[in-house]
Amino acid sequence: MMSKRVLDIWVGAFVLAGLVSIMFLALRVANQSTFALAAGDTYRVQARFDNIGGLKVRAPVKSAGVLVGRVAGIRFDNESFEAVVALELDAAYRFPRDTAAKILTSGLLGEQYIGLAAGGDTVNLNDGDTLKITQSAIVLENLIGQFLYSKAADGDEKKQ
Repeated sequence: MMSKRVLDIWVGAFVLAGLVSIMFLALRVANQSTFALAAGDTYRVQARFDNIGGLKVRAPVKSAGVLVGRVAGIRFDNESFEAVVALELDAAYRFPRDTAAKILTSGLLGEQYIGLAAGGDTVNLNDGDTLKITQSAIVLENLIGQFLYSKAADGDEKKQ
């Protein structure tokens, strides 16, 4: 039979393993995991958008469906009235200078992320560069409003 002390140690180890597992899962669910990109192996570029929709810091940056980085920061430029998004890209992935950035949505109502489409330039992006070709987020409410407005306008033309 085990002594009470050995049993207490095993119970403590089990509880500690459970807490570590819960912390790991909580970080993964909150998209805050630091395991995706190692610090120091990245370079930072910026992209300017008219509308970022629901894009958040730490959102994925993907190219061809592969995670290549994360959104490092979002700020508003008072001069141009645009959102400036800082992207932290893994150094293993190099993109041409004319790469395009789009704000996309996973599924119909999923999280928003940045999609990169590589261009054909022979010169690659460097740390601190700004992406010139961007496409803002499609806001579902605006799209529905435009559709309803165009249908209402079509109905008015048919009455005349």
